[in-house]
Amino acid sequence: MKSYMKPMALAGAMILGATFASAETTLKLAHAAPESDLQQTMSLFFKEQVEARTDGNVTVNLFPSGQLGNDAQMIDGARSGIIDIAMVGLNNYSGLMPESAAFTLPFMFPTREAAYQVLDGPVGQGVLDQMGEFGLKGLGFPENGYRNMTNNRGPIRVPADVEGLQMRVNNSIALNNMFAALGANPQQIPVAELYTALETGVVDAQDHPIGVTLSFKFYEVQDYLSITQHAYAPLALAMNSDTFEGLSEDEQAIILEVAAEAVAMQRELSIEKEDEMIAALEADGMTVNRDVDGAAFQEAVKPVWEAFIEANGDELVNAILEASK
Repeated sequence: MKSYMKPMALAGAMILGATFASAETTLKLAHAAPESDLQQTMSLFFKEQVEARTDGNVTVNLFPSGQLGNDAQMIDGARSGIIDIAMVGLNNYSGLMPESAAFTLPFMFPTREAAYQVLDGPVGQGVLDQMGEFGLKGLGFPENGYRNMTNNRGPIRVPADVEGLQMRVNNSIALNNMFAALGANPQQIPVAELYTALETGVVDAQDHPIGVTLSFKFYEVQDYLSITQHAYAPLALAMNSDTFEGLSEDEQAIILEVAAEAVAMQRELSIEKEDEMIAALEADGMTVNRDVDGAAFQEAVKPVWEAFIEANGDELVNAILEASK
């Protein structure tokens, strides 16, 4: 993977002659993750680079940890202009763009590289462009990473190990259907309430990428982590369209340029630090299981794909599969 440092240097040289016609602007950037998460690392990079390259004409204030609301509220806030930039899981856009849930179908992306190829290509750009219908300027797709299961009962190796678990799920219909098909009892709980739900036994299992399990400290209330990698979880970085259009052309170019670099940087760190994060979870007492029968899980979740295609058609699914090659 290319280093994000070279584009930074080139971009800095490109804008030396830039002029800024608009008045001074302050942007609010919000996300739900704790300050220890890579989402905050990326946000700090975005803030520093935008402010530096606009000579301070555009400043960015950061609101991590869901300070400005949950994912749905942040999307609404960005659409209305209360928030300027929101970074939330792409699954949260399925209410506005039902077909976009295709990206979070179980086992859609065999590798991160396949996901990047699709998200950074025409198929992903189509989703970013569609956000314009809802008052948003799509800026790119950072990542949460692959979702993995944690629970308090034991290692998950085969589909039968999921049966009977009280499984917290997000608002992804595909993942709800997946856990239901595997015999779990899926319950939608906001991530901000999940630690307490696990601690009090409302649920005894959940699925998140490694970084989220670490940054939200779910290791304190979960005993087993199984590397199921059952779904790739893209984030979506989006900006209020009117706010974006209100910037000068030079400032708009800088926003797009820095967003692309920030996405590349965050993805690179996500890959580099994953083994380190797993080791940290083990050090904090979690039992990590890598012995997972992926083929058995893929076979078991085929009905989830069939249900999605029946409801939404197969156009985007086929486009993703073709672009993944």
